[in-house]
Amino acid sequence: MKPKTYYLVSLGCAKNTVDSASMMELLGGAGYQPVDRPGKAEFLIVNTCGFIQPAREESLEELRRLASRKKPGQKVIAAGCLTQRYGEQIVAEVPGLDGILSTRRWMDILQVVEGLRGGKPPQALYHLPDVPDVGHAEYGVLRAAIQGSSAYLKIADGCRRPCAFCSIPLIKGTTVSRRPDDILREARVLQDLGIQEIILIAQDTTDYGHDLGMKDGLAGLLEQMTDAIPDVPWIRVMYAYPGYVTDRLISVMAERKQILPYLDMPLQHASPAVLQANMDWVHRTVEKMRAALPDLALRSTFIVGYPGETEEDFQMLLDFLEEIQLDRVGAFPFSFEVGTTSEPLGDPIPREVKDERLERLMLHQEGISLRRNQAWVGRTMPVLVEGISDEISIGRSFRDAPEIDGMVMIEGRAEEGKIIPVQITSALVHDLAGRVALS
Repeated sequence: MKPKTYYLVSLGCAKNTVDSASMMELLGGAGYQPVDRPGKAEFLIVNTCGFIQPAREESLEELRRLASRKKPGQKVIAAGCLTQRYGEQIVAEVPGLDGILSTRRWMDILQVVEGLRGGKPPQALYHLPDVPDVGHAEYGVLRAAIQGSSAYLKIADGCRRPCAFCSIPLIKGTTVSRRPDDILREARVLQDLGIQEIILIAQDTTDYGHDLGMKDGLAGLLEQMTDAIPDVPWIRVMYAYPGYVTDRLISVMAERKQILPYLDMPLQHASPAVLQANMDWVHRTVEKMRAALPDLALRSTFIVGYPGETEEDFQMLLDFLEEIQLDRVGAFPFSFEVGTTSEPLGDPIPREVKDERLERLMLHQEGISLRRNQAWVGRTMPVLVEGISDEISIGRSFRDAPEIDGMVMIEGRAEEGKIIPVQITSALVHDLAGRVALS
């Protein structure tokens, strides 16, 4: 009998990574085995990203690469955000595509795969519904992606926020929260597996539970979770929507020590003209959080080159960064997206201006980041060890989310997968270095 094999490429954010992990679990339960090279696989699956133009181009390039090189009998399946928004349009752009699976129907992967095996025509295998589905217990898979001793755990999908630049609501639909019992059950499974860090993710974690009639749903979920999984030392919250970090959430983060004093809160800009809002609330929220959580690490993301952004607006952003002193910053140039609220504004700012502002912003933040890191020299912090290279161990502190933040380099060989105390001896722009603290 021909082996049942697949090769899966997951593009985009951690939320996509969770969907990929769930598809892999479904495939594994049906006897399909992952392989490390496309040439070995019967099915070539790309879980695409469609957030902005560069992400779409990367997804299409990967699909075309696999489709152009596929061997007789191999099938190429496009899944994820790109297919959700553009559907059958990508068929014309990717000759040789055999199946389409939208981000809202990741759980149909077996139907698509088995249908292709059974000879169904591609048009019968386009799973592109309009109704969001985050996946409940009946699907029988974890809505989590395990990476070493950490795991991303998805608590909701979709977004109902009105960000003018963002296409996510067009792709994902409105917020659909998972049931608390399902989330807690999966958190216990992760605890039993020895996971040291659970990272809660959604398009907007602070909106969790709104569609279920909850008030302050994220704070309530965190209270239940810390009670349910006392042996998981770290719980990290990502993707908090600006303006919805409540007093109760701050209080829960301060009182429940498993919850890391870390928050990713995309602010987008600092100019009232660009945001069409003032930033007073940001200062109030950050002041409250830093009073309750003295070691708080704050991360944010900004857009440069939004239509109408003047040099004065951009300078306001630089001044804001200097004033607010964020630990981590990401930024990207504005991307024109059809169907978003900002579409009528066009894309008037030249690419070279966007690139120049992006470079200036990141260079400005480097000085701030270095100073924030230098403040840790001489102090001791817990570090999750993730790897060993020669006589240096590599890990992350509570200040570092996987893949997007810095790392801590530790002298000597420490035990991988453990959280150990590290005395910081030096600081770089993004990273720290230290040695194991003596007890």
